[in-house]
Parts: sequence; C-alpha cells; structure tokens
Amino acid sequence: MSLRIALAGNPNSGKTTLFNALTGSNQFVGNWPGVTVEKKEGRLRNRRDVTVIDLPGIYSLSPYSLEEVISRNYLTEERPELILNIIDASNLERNLFLTTQLLEMGIPVLAALNMIDVVEKAGDSINLAKLEKGLGCPVMAISALKGTGVEEAVERALVLAREGKAPRSPLPSAADPAPDAGDDEDAEARYDFITAVAAGCLVRKSREGLSASDRIDRIVTNRLLALPIFAAIIFGIYFISVTTVGTWVTDWTNDGLFGEGWEFFGLPVPGIPVIIGGFLEKIGTAPWLNGLILDGIVGGVGAVLGFVPQMLVLFLFLAALEACGYMARIAFILDRLFRRFGLSGKSFIPMLIGTGCGIPGVMASRTIENEHDRRLTVMVTTFMPCGAKLPIIALISGAVLGGAWWVAPSAYFLGIAAVILSGIILKKTPPFRGEASPFVMELPAYHIPGLINVLRSMWERGSSFIKKAGSVILLSAVLVWFLSGFGFTAAGFGMVEDLSDGMLASIGSLIAVIFAPLGFGSWDAAVATITGLVAKENVVGTMGVLYGFAELSEEGVEMWDAFAAKFSAISAYAFLVFNLYCPPCFAAIGAIRREMNNGRWTLFAVAYQLAFGYTLALMVYQFGSFFLGGGFGIGTAAALGVLALYLWLLLRRPGKTHKTVDREGTQAAA
Repeated sequence: MSLRIALAGNPNSGKTTLFNALTGSNQFVGNWPGVTVEKKEGRLRNRRDVTVIDLPGIYSLSPYSLEEVISRNYLTEERPELILNIIDASNLERNLFLTTQLLEMGIPVLAALNMIDVVEKAGDSINLAKLEKGLGCPVMAISALKGTGVEEAVERALVLAREGKAPRSPLPSAADPAPDAGDDEDAEARYDFITAVAAGCLVRKSREGLSASDRIDRIVTNRLLALPIFAAIIFGIYFISVTTVGTWVTDWTNDGLFGEGWEFFGLPVPGIPVIIGGFLEKIGTAPWLNGLILDGIVGGVGAVLGFVPQMLVLFLFLAALEACGYMARIAFILDRLFRRFGLSGKSFIPMLIGTGCGIPGVMASRTIENEHDRRLTVMVTTFMPCGAKLPIIALISGAVLGGAWWVAPSAYFLGIAAVILSGIILKKTPPFRGEASPFVMELPAYHIPGLINVLRSMWERGSSFIKKAGSVILLSAVLVWFLSGFGFTAAGFGMVEDLSDGMLASIGSLIAVIFAPLGFGSWDAAVATITGLVAKENVVGTMGVLYGFAELSEEGVEMWDAFAAKFSAISAYAFLVFNLYCPPCFAAIGAIRREMNNGRWTLFAVAYQLAFGYTLALMVYQFGSFFLGGGFGIGTAAALGVLALYLWLLLRRPGKTHKTVDREGTQAAA
C-alpha cells in the first residue's frame, strides 16, 4: 500500500530542512496544477512506497493567499494518509494556530516539535505528554537540522498513517471533523485555547535582557549600519569567490585539468586536452574530427567548466547566509530602501534567488500578491548577476582588468542599482502605478548552519549549471565550432584556416555594427553576445572555441591574451555591462513568459531589458572614452541624449492613479 505524507507548517519552521532530510535526492519539483506555485514531493528514503509532499509554508488554512488555498485544497481533495505538522518549538503559541485547523481536517496528524535543541539551549522545556493530551494528537520532539528524533518520528508517522485514525478537534466549540473545517471565524476561541495549552506545557526560564538574536539584530538591522554591513558582507563574498579562493581553484582547473596538466606529489598528471589529443593522434583521426573534439567540445565546454569552482564557492557562502538567518534580514533591510522606489522587500527575495539562477528567481516572484509589483519584479530580477554570468565577470576581470578585485562586487551592486532605477522609472508608467504591496516576514532566530544542508544547497545550484554545460552549452559549442571553422572560399565550401573566412565571421560582421557604439564591434564579440542569449555561459564558451582554449599552455595565457587584444578596459567593461543587463538566456525568457502568462507582457519585458542593457553599455563606453581623452563624437552625443532621457524619466512627476480593467480582466493602475 502506497502512503502519502503531507508536510504542513509555518514559514521558517524548518519544513524544507526536514523535507530534504526525509527525501534526500529523491525529490521532484514542479508546479501545482493550474497555478504558478512550486510543488515539491519526493520518495521517503529507503521507502519507495511512501511519498512526501511539501505543502507551501502558511500561517493558517484561511483561503486568502494562494498558498493557503493550495494547502487547503490539497488536504480536502487529495486527502493524504497523514499530515506531518512541523511546529517551531521556539515559537510554540504562534505555530499552534495552524495545528488547531489541521486537527479539524479529518486526517491523521502527527505534530513534530522542530528546533527542540533551540528550546533546550535557551533553558526552556516543553512537557510533551501535556501538549499531546491538550491537542489530542501524537507529539514528538525533533531537530531536523541535527537529525535528532527524525527517524523515530518517521516510524510513528508510518504507523499512524496505516491506522488511519483521525483526531477529533480539541476545541470545545468545534463540530465533528469535516472536509470544510478549518475556517478561522472563531479565531479568538482558538487563541484562548492555544494560550491555555501552552501555559500548561511550556516552562520558560526567567531571563533578563535581550536574546542573542535580538542583540545581533540591534547592529545588523540598525538604520545607519544595516546597509554598510550588507555591502561589506556581499563585497567579502564576491572578493573571496572571484578574486582569491575561487580564483586559485579556477586557475588550477583552467591551467591543469583543462590545460597542459599539473603535478601531484612531484608526478606529472596530464590535462584532459592532452589526454584526448594524444588518444586521437594515436588512433589517427581526421583533422576535422580533431578540431570538433578538441576545439569544439573540450574547448567550448572546458572554458565554461573552468569557472565552476568560483561558482561553488559563491553558492556555498550564499547558502550559509540563508541557513543562518541573515538572508531574511537582508529582505527586511532592503524593504526600507525598495519601498522608496515602489517595490517591497518581497521583491528582493526573487532577486536573491536569481543570484544562483534567473529561472527560479523569476518563479519566486509568485509570492508577491500585488500584480503590478509581481510583473515589475519579473522584469528586473534577471538584472542580478546569476551564476551563469559569473564566468563572464571572471573573464573580463582576469583577461583585461588584471584580476581587479572590484569587478565582481561592482556587477552585484550595479544589479541592485539597475533594479532601483527600473523601479523608479516603471512605477511612474500607467501599467505599474500603485502602492507597493505590504511586506510581512518573520525573522528567524540566528543559528549555526548545518554543514550537510549548506553543501546540499550549494550542489543543487551548481549541478544545474554543470548539467547545462553538458547539454545546451555542448550543442552550442559544437555549432559555433562548425560555423566558425567552415565557410565558402575560392576552392568552394570546406574547412577554413582563418576563422575570419568562416560562416560565423560573415554572420557576426553583419551584427557587429550594432555593437560598435558600445566599443566591441568585432565579429567574434558580436557572435559571443548573441550565443549568450541561448545560455549566458556561451559567451565564454564561444570565446573558448574561437581562441583555441584546448591549446592552452601551462600558464593558460593564450585565450586571455587573444581576448584582451580585442578590448580596451572601457570596452571590456561595456561588454560586461551589456551581457549582464540585456535579456537573459532563452530558458529564463521562457520562465518570464510563464510568469507573465501573456505574450505582449513578455515582449515588453524583453524589449525593456534589451534597451536598458544597450543604453547602459553605451553610456559606460562613450563617457568612459571621453573622460580618458577619446574626444567628443556622435556616440558621445547619443550617450548624453540617453542620460538626459533617463534623468527625465527618473525626476518626472507621476500622473494620477486610477483603476482600469485590461482585456484579461485584471485591474491595472493607469
């Protein structure tokens, strides 16, 4: 008999940590039918017949928010065999409101008091027997982070699921359990009951002064210190990831693993290109096949995989910040800033997720209730540098700017600036006018991150990048190699010795004129930019194919020198800016299409991103060249005109707001 266990609990109760512990790698992520909210389910470890469903984190079953509707509908319509209610033991009274509603669903319930270690560390205690008697359902104490009591809770959950005995509501006024139970019209009665139950089982240690989390928050959320501390932390993360530790490992990957090789305890170990090249030479393959494998596959994919160490270091730090509780503070801190520009702190959460990958970042905008804010967030989330853009940042920094430490942090802070500027500009236009949606978020207590969970989060983000390198980037690299290495010459169609005679050079030359005002009007830079629309990693992968990455020497300087020869410092940074803020990869554009649920809105979003990235790169190159003595020309005049337009859009007064109804029947501010 197959069993279904539904995980239900408040946000920040440790539900995701428990879900990961129960399912491991046996997880499936999709959307709930008919709605754009993520659905997570998985098979219980070592039990293929047990499915665990992770319901959205909610505070009640009242059908107000989309998450509450989804959880309520699943429980009433799908009727799982058991509800595993995860309760934050350190905030018992607040969490029990949802518990009283779950007990009225007519489904077996097991209450799991999570973070019991936090309660014990604070000197408090919870009498489980009294709590179990008061609620009328089994109660177990666990720590999902440390794994304490998890196995015991699972075994008891399976027994309860097979028995199928539903608890009766502990509320004196409640009727028999029914599918439509759970309404909070009697909220006052529920709170009175919860207060009485908690008073009977919870013993708090008398304490004076503020808790450790409160003392930390007095500093990191201080109105004057919060933003400088946030900036210092982000700077430190990117400095370590891109300039120091990440670069050391990346240099070894590029120079050793995908280069000539390295020494291991004094013994020479050949790199992948050397091994493959020697094998191909031994079996006597044709020149075109050598080029396909070494220059196309190894060169293109290897150029991208070389930056994986930097990405993993970055993802490790971001996962640690999320796990310790600081990320929630960042959303709270930036809510003050974002609200001045028409957005709420909730908009920062998708952007934060977008630093890993733009696709889940765009999808995370679903939690924003206000339609105008949600659309605006979808449009600007991909301005934040995602993991796929990190190789471009590292390439510009290493090849042209001498490994300058400021390049990576500047890309991150420019992303925030782009979001803020877009918020000001777009909020003054009719489709986006209106008040920002309210921001309500619980700030969890600080705690030491669990190593396993941090590593799992790092790998989940990094593995998606690696999988893309083995699929999309591989195909793109092969295509770039073919188009660049073959062309029409006087002798007819065939392989060309000079890449400028290839088909790709002909195509790129037609496109290059568009990018000439931005400082990178060569055909290879234009082609790399266009292939970046398929996947941003392709920008580096294309350069790897065109500059012969597979033939790097031990120092690995060939690709860097060839790239640097095409760019000045200003044009290289303009190249970086355009590729950071132009439309994202095709997969992310597809996510924008799904979230917008409207073709015209999708086209508007892509057009805005293209115009924003192009004009920003134009100003960077033209003004940078002018101040460095490049003289005043048509390009400089165009950049001044763009700057004047932006200033007008930023400073103009918004029109009056009134409500209209568009063709889809959605209210819009006009």
